[in-house]
Parts: sequence; C-alpha cells; structure tokens
Amino acid sequence: MRYLVTGGCGFLGSNLAAEVLRQGDELFVFDNLSREGAYLNLKWLQEQGQFKFYNSDIRSYNDVEKAVREVKPDVLFHLAGQVAMTTSLDDPRRDFEINVLGGHNVLEAVRKFSSDTIVTYSSTNKVYGDLEDIEYIEADTRFIAKGFEKGFDENLRLNFQSPYGCSKGATDQYMLDYARMFGLKTIVFRHSSIFGGRQFSTFDQGWIGWFVKQALDIKSGKLTMPFTISGTGKQVRDVLFASDLVSCYFDAIKAIGATAGQVYNIGGGAKNSMSLLELFGMLEEIVGIKMQYTRLPVRQSDQKVFIANIAKAKADFEWQPIVNKASGLLGMIEWLS
Repeated sequence: MRYLVTGGCGFLGSNLAAEVLRQGDELFVFDNLSREGAYLNLKWLQEQGQFKFYNSDIRSYNDVEKAVREVKPDVLFHLAGQVAMTTSLDDPRRDFEINVLGGHNVLEAVRKFSSDTIVTYSSTNKVYGDLEDIEYIEADTRFIAKGFEKGFDENLRLNFQSPYGCSKGATDQYMLDYARMFGLKTIVFRHSSIFGGRQFSTFDQGWIGWFVKQALDIKSGKLTMPFTISGTGKQVRDVLFASDLVSCYFDAIKAIGATAGQVYNIGGGAKNSMSLLELFGMLEEIVGIKMQYTRLPVRQSDQKVFIANIAKAKADFEWQPIVNKASGLLGMIEWLS
C-alpha cells in the first residue's frame, strides 16, 4: 500500500504516518513545516523509518499535482489545514487559501491523475455552527444539550459560521460531491476534540494539551500567574485519544465499500465527554496543584456543547474508542512531561 499524508508533520498526520511505517507500507509525507512542532515531528518520523518527504505547500496546485502524479497513492490522508477558528478571524484570506483552495487542489489532482485513490478528509464539528438554537441545561460543572444526551449525529443541520467553519465546511461538501459527481472514494470525518502524543498545542487549538501544559507549568513553578479561559468553563466536548483516531482511519479504509462517499461524526462519544471545569478537577487531583484561572468573554461562534454520536461509524466499519478519557489524560501528561 502507498500512503500520501498531507500535513503529515502535524499532530494527526504524524500519528497516521507513524502507523503506516509500523505496518511496513510505503509512506509519502507532504508538509510545508509552517506549524509549531512540525519540524520536530518530521525528525521524529525519520527515526521511525524511511519515507519520501515533500517540503511543499497545499496552496500550490503544482506542488499537489506533482506529489499525486508521482506517488499515485492507494490512500491519501488529507490533513493539511488551518486548524484554529481564532486564527481564521485574524486572517480569513489565508484560512480560505489553505482549507478551500488546498482541499480543491487535492481533489482535482486525484480526479485527474489517480482516480482510484481513497481520500480521507479531516473535517470539524464547526460545520454545525454555534448550536445556539439547541436548548441547554446549566449544571454545576457543565452544560447539557437537552434531547442530545447521546450526542449529535450526522443528520444535524449544517450551519457554517466563522471563516474556519466556512472553509472547512466548503471542502467537507466538495469531498462528498466529488464522490457523487466523479465517483471518487472520499470519506469525511467531522472531528470533535482529539488529543495525545505529538500534539504541540497552542492557546487557540488543542485545548486539552494546552491546559495540561498550564498544570505542569504550575507544578514546576514556571507559571505563577492565573491563566485565562474563555467563557464559564462549562462548555463540553467529547475527547478522543490519538491511537483511537488512527484505528478509526484505518478501519474506515478497510470498509471502503461501505464508507466511500460517507460522512462520520468522530469523537470519544458521550462516555468520554468533559467540560473545562471537569478537566481542571482531574488535573488538580492527578498533578496535585490548584488550577487558578481568570475568565475572558465567550469566544465568537463557540459551542456550549458538542458530543459526537458515533453510532454510524460503529455500524459502518465497526469502530469505537478504546482509550477512556482518564487513561488518555494520563498519556497526555506523560508525553508533555
């Protein structure tokens, strides 16, 4: 099998690329190394095995076409992207070029030169908007979406908000339409929160890793002032550990007869949901510190709750998470330490 991973030096990309090497298949990594930690992930991957690296930009059709024509991959994991909603508000044009133009470059190159390739796309729960039309119950440590206790499935109406939601949503829909119109074997994963090793979190992306870092910095004495959170801290996400994400992608590929042209909400599910406040409670107990923070206003277009209903993924390709949120958090702490 020949695998091409765009954004292969990012968090998701490096974990998937490492699994390709572990399985003994041919790996090709496409990345421009612009994201924090990307170079470190490249060096780490080079320690795992041999592969060809394209130091290339997803915004360049020539770069994308060259890689697809040369590799003609059996599978293309399209993970290259602008990944933060706040960054999209600061520079919406760049967000568009990376996410929409980049995604379309991938689809056109595959359509023209490697039409048998399986293409997976890393989409987002932000395609559903802020979900403010849902009724919420405010409990002591979290918001609860009334009537959606098992999570949101793929039938939830689309409502692109923020440049990030629009750009990811546009390519999400292009992926599905290229399956309908041109017969490409595309799979769309709308992710909730993912965390684990090789994730270099920032204040606006990778929230679990970011707050674990705050806890460890408090423990070591590097952080003496309260850190900030946006909103009340009761906003909820379901969390998925990196190893479960890897199994999701490979299981879906094995079942391509059922998964081609389909979209899946992917996360840890209701059992692995947590709020910021609940995360802080776990960290205080594990690390032995007090999480001292100050509140900022709610972020634009933020969701009070998003929990993925993962029943469709289980039905179509027999996937479900194995790592629970407590074990995953310990793994995150160990890696960041």
